Amino acid sequence: MKAIWNGVILAESNDTVLVDGNHYFPEASLNKTYTSFSNHRSSSEKGQAQYLSLLVNGEFNPDAVWFYAEPTEAFAAIKGRVAFWKGVQITD
Repeated sequence: MKAIWNGVILAESNDTVLVDGNHYFPEASLNKTYTSFSNHRSSSEKGQAQYLSLLVNGEFNPDAVWFYAEPTEAFAAIKGRVAFWKGVQITD
């Protein structure tokens, strides 16, 4: 699987976890060259999500990457993984 935005591969892995229609990539597969800090947070049954923003080829995509540093027990499989939205394409 690949996560692509603005013509750049942000993450690539054969080891993703599918939860609620979202592919969670191993954090190590994320190309951090294109990420920047975000102070945005949200909460759900999975725990508290933290976000990263993207800056690719001069374009900014705020809060387009999210992860659960400490997911709830029922979602332990997504610990150490990141997911994408806001126009990031997920392809195989």
